[in-house]
Amino acid sequence: MWLLATLYFRAEVRGLDKIPEEGPVLLVGNHSGGNLTPDTTVFTLAFATYFGVERRFYQLAHNLVLAMPGLGRLRKFGTVAASHKNANRALESGAALLVYPGGDYEVHRPSWESGKVDFGGRKGFIRLALDKDVPLVPVVSIGGQETSLFLSRGEGLAKALRLDKMFRLKVLPISLGLPWIVNVGDMAGHVPLPAKITIQVLDPINLRERYGEEPDLVEAYADIIGDMQLTLDELAAERRLPFIG
Repeated sequence: MWLLATLYFRAEVRGLDKIPEEGPVLLVGNHSGGNLTPDTTVFTLAFATYFGVERRFYQLAHNLVLAMPGLGRLRKFGTVAASHKNANRALESGAALLVYPGGDYEVHRPSWESGKVDFGGRKGFIRLALDKDVPLVPVVSIGGQETSLFLSRGEGLAKALRLDKMFRLKVLPISLGLPWIVNVGDMAGHVPLPAKITIQVLDPINLRERYGEEPDLVEAYADIIGDMQLTLDELAAERRLPFIG
């Protein structure tokens, strides 16, 4: 599957050697590509290929993503429903855990915001790393938001339909893509365009070493987002054209 992902997305994952070879670690990524999240697929396969099956690795995903046609297979690669319980359990087991704080808010951002790291102010990942006293490793990707044309998060539509109350969905995205042309909600998925996906792993961060015993969450968040945005800008500068890479 890694070969297929490499060929289809011309995938390139850099810096896997920066991830600790053993022990719990929190990997924090920016998120792109709608519900199919091709950046997650590419990184998960690259991680498994680099470290082997011996290195336990989990990724958090929304329940509805796991319920989508064909995506249930992600469970065998370590994808589990996003919850505090599953996050704590993964790190307590000594595994590497990949989280996307931006969630559905970031993954469905309009295509013209593809060059922006946007976690929506969510700082829970910092609290998790502090609570479990584990290193935090930023993971920055580009290309996923070019696999379809994302027009709107549809936040107002989701609120009007009370999807936030019923399914914890704060967005009902609208995009253009195959085979539906106009795709509302992305619940049936879409055929991703073969945009080039590049992923860069940054150096591990020990939050207490950097910020002291009681880190300021606002300061830490601003620094982490800033470092990730700088890296995303550098990756964007490498690309000759959108989609082509």
